[in-house]
Amino acid sequence: YMYENYYSLGTDGDPYAGRRLNKKVKLITDTAKYPDEYYTEVMDSMYLPVAEAYNGLRTIDVNKLKFRYTWMDIQAAAKAKKGKRSSFIKTDTVGVYPDTTAWIKDFAYSYNEPMHNDYFWHQAYSEYPVVGVSWKQAKAFCAWRTMNKNSYVKKKKGRDQVNSFRLPTEAEWEYAARGGIESGSYPWGGPYTKNDRGCFLANFKPNRGDYAADQALYTVEAKSYEPNGYNLYNMAGNVSEWTDSSYDAAAYEYVSTMNPTVGDLKNMRKVVRGGSWKDVAYFLQVSTRDFEYADTARSYIGFRTVQDYMGLTVTGKAPKR
Repeated sequence: YMYENYYSLGTDGDPYAGRRLNKKVKLITDTAKYPDEYYTEVMDSMYLPVAEAYNGLRTIDVNKLKFRYTWMDIQAAAKAKKGKRSSFIKTDTVGVYPDTTAWIKDFAYSYNEPMHNDYFWHQAYSEYPVVGVSWKQAKAFCAWRTMNKNSYVKKKKGRDQVNSFRLPTEAEWEYAARGGIESGSYPWGGPYTKNDRGCFLANFKPNRGDYAADQALYTVEAKSYEPNGYNLYNMAGNVSEWTDSSYDAAAYEYVSTMNPTVGDLKNMRKVVRGGSWKDVAYFLQVSTRDFEYADTARSYIGFRTVQDYMGLTVTGKAPKR
């Protein structure tokens, strides 16, 4: 859980990518005042047709907001005996907007319209975890964050490129969730979900039909409840989290003992961990495995990014605990 100040910078490939809107330049939205035909064509292409707009309001077509990035298929390259480098460079184009209807689709016969209407745009939720994003969107965000951080480091500090942001593997996620407690059931140890004062230690479904007993009905702010031994918040509950690993029920039988993971691009089932606000305590346990499909967005699944630790000679400081 952190903020960084490089998101407003452009990149070498696109000087406008990542920049904030220049509010000093007046954007002409009145169609009658468009200066020329080209301006009209560009502006109109970004909006929904009048027939599709809510209450006749001019509305940005969020399907036009996409992010394109390239990545290297290292697994395929390692297996190939020969081939051009370009054969292993993949390009993905991903929509950047979350699925705002996830709050409705996930729960039939449930009144969740307020969450649909407000969660993604009202400032009251600015400190809440992102939801409604697929595994593919989470991967794309990691690429975007890496690109923007590299631009910041190069322009402001004159340093080499940073190590990439990415999703944690399933094993990395569990290691982080345990917070240094190897035999604990939960990030705080356990085996109980309440502390010695009777307060719940995470945001989940404590009792049958009672979501609010832990002082939260849906999600809560990202820094709610006490962090674990590694100072990480909500490694259990609040929202489940995407990992980079593909799901295989038998994975523990064959994965390597060093940096274990299953990186099967053809397997659309991706591991999610941690449990969420809608789950019972079992899913909050650090060893519990679950999955969701890579192209599916849920109102109870989010993600966090990690970086490989490159050592003191690169970072100039020891990792925080």
